[in-house]
Amino acid sequence: MNKPLAERLRPQNLESYLSQQHLVGKNGSLYSQIKNGIIPSLIFWGPPGVGKTTLANIIANESDRPFFTLSAISSGVKDVREVIEKAKKQDGLFTTKNPILFIDEIHRFSKSQQDSLLGAVEKGWITLIGATTENPSFEVIPALLSRCQVYVLNEFSKDDLLALLKKAIDEDEIISKKKIELKETDSLLRISGGDARKLLNIFELLITSETEDEISITNDLVEQKVQQNTVRYDKTGEQHYDIISAFIKSIRGSDPNAAVYWLARMIEGGEDVKFIARRLLILASEDIGNANPTAIIMANNTFQAVTTIGYPEARIILSQCAIYLATSPKSNASYMAINKAQKLVKQTGDLSVPLSIRNAPTKLMKELNYGKDYKYAHNYEDGFVEHEFLPKEIEGHTLYEPGNNKREQSIRDFLKSKWKKYKY
Repeated sequence: MNKPLAERLRPQNLESYLSQQHLVGKNGSLYSQIKNGIIPSLIFWGPPGVGKTTLANIIANESDRPFFTLSAISSGVKDVREVIEKAKKQDGLFTTKNPILFIDEIHRFSKSQQDSLLGAVEKGWITLIGATTENPSFEVIPALLSRCQVYVLNEFSKDDLLALLKKAIDEDEIISKKKIELKETDSLLRISGGDARKLLNIFELLITSETEDEISITNDLVEQKVQQNTVRYDKTGEQHYDIISAFIKSIRGSDPNAAVYWLARMIEGGEDVKFIARRLLILASEDIGNANPTAIIMANNTFQAVTTIGYPEARIILSQCAIYLATSPKSNASYMAINKAQKLVKQTGDLSVPLSIRNAPTKLMKELNYGKDYKYAHNYEDGFVEHEFLPKEIEGHTLYEPGNNKREQSIRDFLKSKWKKYKY
């Protein structure tokens, strides 16, 4: 029985590993560690089909280590302990090359399952490599996360995916025997959603379903062969990202009806309640901000509530919050302000803090004029005094532009009446 195409093309070394050059290229942050065989415990975070499992296998091959693997979907604490015991038996046979334990979808492990890994990681019985499609800051317990280095794997670009198809056409022992023309690839790339494994599975389906040796890949052929009429919500695939995008954009666009519809799609698909609540929390600040400061309080309370309650009742709380945010006035002024500020910091570097607003806890610092000429705002009328708080090199920069809404208009009026040097 033939292996699937994705398995036949799976890279066995760094040289044949496609993409993620920021990690495994010659100047990548992981390259020298892998080549030197000094591997810390790692968490690979990225969307499906970008090579997390493949990279773990390559690390084991390149560093010549025993390799154990578990899936968080089907494994429990008992399975973890059994693997750790096997790894401990390897102790003494290796020095720095302790066995690697790879756990796919580690975010699905419960707290107790993750706790069971701590001792083995601390004592060096295993080097843990976890793979996750979810933010490890939320899904991996702090004690375990602090013992691992987190690396982000990026989505494959269009060029990466086309290169993968070309590799299959040129090098695969079965597909290379046929004459294949990639005439149109838009539908193929769209349906695969950037998932390399899914792309190769669909491509193999197209090739094997044709009896002719000459095959022209077109959008019509892809649509005909791949049944996409019944859309299933896939929590780890394209639908996951498309529907959360539609949900957020509906709220940003002040449409409560669409917001509740896309929310229902996620709920019916079994989406993680905390994932939805986290996105609402981000949106409350990014898209509403000071136009309605209560929005972030509502979103934070929603996150706390649904985390405690869970489904099915959590759906009501999520609905209330989504509708509240959708019908709130909108402003991205705070989001734009921090973007401008970070850009300015990158452009100007570490500018000195003005002497007048430096801390002066010691006599020497006072003698050096730290804190001299500082004006304490509360000693002045309305608790305000015009003073320069920015470094000299960037005096007068306007980073915060109040939004065009009732609440921020009052903020604009206040700033305009106080700060003469800023053009509010």
